[in-house]
Parts: sequence; C-alpha cells; structure tokens
Amino acid sequence: MTRTADPADFEHRLYVGEVMHMRLRPFRHQFRYRVFTALLDIDRLEQAESRLFHIDRFGLFSFHRRDHGGRDGAALRPWVEDRLAAVGRPAPARIMLLSMPRLLGYAFNPLSVFFCHDSAGRLESVVYEVKNTFGDQVPYVLDARPDADGASRHRQVKEMFVSPFIGMDQTYRFTIRAPDARLAIRIKQHGPEGDWLIATQNGARRELTDRTLARLVLTHPAAAFKVIVAIHWQALKLWLKGARFNRYPGEETAFRAVDGADRDPTRAET
Repeated sequence: MTRTADPADFEHRLYVGEVMHMRLRPFRHQFRYRVFTALLDIDRLEQAESRLFHIDRFGLFSFHRRDHGGRDGAALRPWVEDRLAAVGRPAPARIMLLSMPRLLGYAFNPLSVFFCHDSAGRLESVVYEVKNTFGDQVPYVLDARPDADGASRHRQVKEMFVSPFIGMDQTYRFTIRAPDARLAIRIKQHGPEGDWLIATQNGARRELTDRTLARLVLTHPAAAFKVIVAIHWQALKLWLKGARFNRYPGEETAFRAVDGADRDPTRAET
C-alpha cells in the first residue's frame, strides 16, 4: 500500500550549478558547463505552477510528465512504484524528481533522478532514469540507504548504449546525497581496463519562484539547448582526437536487459 507524507515539509526548488565530465581513457578530455535543475514532488506538481513555470503545457519554463517514466503523460508515481516493486523495494511516501525543465518547450535530460523517501523522510531508493540521444531510456533502480557519512553508494552494470566512444562492458559507480542545501552527484564509469569516465553534477539550492526563473533567463539563457549541443560538440572533439567510434547498434541490441516500455527510439522531444 502506498504511504503518504505530510506535504508541508517540502517545497519545490531549483539547483543551480554545473556539470563536469572527465574522460580518462585512452586520453584525458574534460569539459564543464553551467546547468540548473528542478526538484519536484511528483504528487504535487500542479503546486509548482506559476506565470513562468507551467505543468504539462507550453511556457517559458515547463515540466511535462511525458518526458519521464512511461513517457505517455500518465501519473509518474505508479511507474516508479512498479519499478521499485519489481526489485523488492518498498513503496515510498514521497517521490521527488530531479530533472532539467523545458525552456521554450525543449529539454534533454541525459540523467534524471527519482528520490524515494519513507514516511520519516529518509532516503530509501533511487531510480536513475538514463537517456541517450537516440531516444532510448533505461531506469536503474537501486537501494539508496546512506552510509555513515550520509552518502549513498551503489554499482550498476551498464545496460544501454549511451556514448559511441565508450563500449558496453562497463559498470557505473554512483555516489549521491539526498538534495538539501546542496546537490551532489558523482558517477564513475569503470571498465576492464580501469576507470573510463568521471561525471559530476553540483548545485546550490534556490527557490522555485518567478523571480529566480527570470534571473536564470539572463544568466543561463540557453541552458536547455546547451546540453544537447555540448554532447555533440564534445563528441566531435573526441573523434578529432582519434577516440574509437562505436556505431549505435540499433533498437534491438542497444540494451542488455530493459523493459520495452521504457524506450521509444522513434520519439522526438516536442
């Protein structure tokens, strides 16, 4: 049975910071770019509505349910609970989704995170929703009960083709903390030869208000578009440096094991 939590102790929020990627093999290659993300209670999305921030409709900034989960516009909680139940994880009292909102109708989220808390507010599970530029999507569902230092650490075998410059024989090593005043996510990709890639996302908490959003238009005017541009620009740089290129294997072989409902290679962001 799904548990409920007191909505009074959570406010929708933003995190403003940067993403860093450092490739370690076969040569070093590093880049950073500024980003902002929203942390939203998926059971109270309509309460985030404002003049500049819309839910499931076009706006300067917007969040659309169809960008996540089953990507059909349906409520997100049943999708999350189904994935948790499939691996024996408990139904959460509160589910908070971290993702970049759309800007003028566009967003591409390589990584979104569902933080699943129990009725006491403790982080129990996370669902990492990973997308690639071919339209595929895979959820990684993991036990997120923290270690003594407050960080959650877990490993996950790579199940979906992501970068044409890194093969499939990889393991993700996640380190994450429940977002509070700060956001901190660290992902290390490890292969047979050793570590291949380190990626981090850090940010400082900001209020989700029209005033903050208006400021972001000035300080991060192309943030939503910068993500997809940066992916292709950095890919070109890697290719020019001589990185080995692995062709996209196609819909049938891009995954090791994933529920087909979680991927739609033909779908474009609208």
